[in-house]
Amino acid sequence: MTETSRRTRLTDAGVRRLRPRNTEYVVWDSRTAGFGVRVRRSGHRSFVWHGHENGAVVRVTLGSAALKSVDEARRECLALENGHGPSGRGQRRSGSAIPLFRRFAGEWKTARAGRWSESRRGFVNRMLATQLLPAFGNLPLDRIRSSDVERWFDAYSKTSPGAANKALSLLRQILSAAVAAGHIALNPTQGIQRNPRAKMTRFLSTEEIERLHRALDRLVGERPSRQPQADIIRMLLLTGCRRGEILKLKWSEVDGRVLRLAKAKTGPRTVWMSEAARAIIARQPRTRSAYVFPSPRDPTRPCSDELRVWNRARKEAQIEDVRLHDLRHTVASQAVAQGAPLPAVARMLGHSHPTMTLRYAHISDGEAEAAAERIGRVITQALEAGTGP
Repeated sequence: MTETSRRTRLTDAGVRRLRPRNTEYVVWDSRTAGFGVRVRRSGHRSFVWHGHENGAVVRVTLGSAALKSVDEARRECLALENGHGPSGRGQRRSGSAIPLFRRFAGEWKTARAGRWSESRRGFVNRMLATQLLPAFGNLPLDRIRSSDVERWFDAYSKTSPGAANKALSLLRQILSAAVAAGHIALNPTQGIQRNPRAKMTRFLSTEEIERLHRALDRLVGERPSRQPQADIIRMLLLTGCRRGEILKLKWSEVDGRVLRLAKAKTGPRTVWMSEAARAIIARQPRTRSAYVFPSPRDPTRPCSDELRVWNRARKEAQIEDVRLHDLRHTVASQAVAQGAPLPAVARMLGHSHPTMTLRYAHISDGEAEAAAERIGRVITQALEAGTGP
């Protein structure tokens, strides 16, 4: 492919204005020799540096223009010109300078973190620190093989198959950005299958909800210090909120009959509370803590998500197969069973699209049988009416 070029003083705003053409092209910087930005037909822009070493041409790709500024790339070029690698550690490399996974992942995270929720930032930081950087951090991007990813993924899946799926998705996103930046040709995570997820249709029946309620009452009566944990569990069951939304609930988010969650998973949202939910909020002591359910050890922090009373309560209520998240599942199922339209349930749960609600809106076999009988009677009556004299 023929490469066309021109020369101008590169600026961040100017780079953002560059548009793709029928052929890729390079715009060279008029201030720094050999420094330019390459624009591919796809529209992707990456910084490059062309120089010489021992009479040979050296071509270095410095990375995506979406991940660094012109000034940052220009400083790397000056380091290369002075015989140093992009890391500034005195290593000059011929050919393309492929960054280490650690460095590229850090740049990728910095470029995107401003668009993430607090929980998303925490997840990315945790997965990088505990999984991806230990496994791949010191490898150049082009040295990460599919076999390396498979070994890591298989080992992680033995202990945490669900978390391994999430970590694999994160790794896939980072390496897709590396492909777009021109550092690697193919994403080594391609073809690696996620662990199958068990079909989750578990939700509490009315009888199970009653047993859980009695178990919580007994456990609180046995030890009154368990009251906040029991109240959190009941709030989850009454509102359909996610665990973190209640654990980190602040007084500033309580507004009469509603909770105005500022940092929900899908963005700020309003949660309407029933009378029972409002009563739970009303009985929480007002302290200097910003949190409705503060940590008993450190009131400046929210309550720990280690709700120990939950394991005891579900064992006593004989619902040990129920997860805490199934309380949210139960709210959706009960709402649908009561005839609430899916768009209303989706809004109640904070789903970005009503189809998400279908994962939660399961009904029991008994309810399905009863519905079939009701529908059958109506249709039979219509048929019989149509055959009358």
